[in-house]
Amino acid sequence: MKPSEIRNLSNDEMQESLKNKTEELFNFRFQLATNQLDNTSVMKKTRHDIARLKTIIKEKEMEMTS
Repeated sequence: MKPSEIRNLSNDEMQESLKNKTEELFNFRFQLATNQLDNTSVMKKTRHDIARLKTIIKEKEMEMTS
């Protein structure tokens, strides 16, 4: 996801997306451990998406407190 796409989401949608990405990463780790994951780059992309989501969520929290 691009940061501009994430910023257009509501807080609830961002939290839901974060939850889904975290579950995805969990499943990718299991697939990697059982040698079922062919494309390991999806793990990196998912981690980056999680970081983007957390960053933008934090930015919005900081805006609300200011």
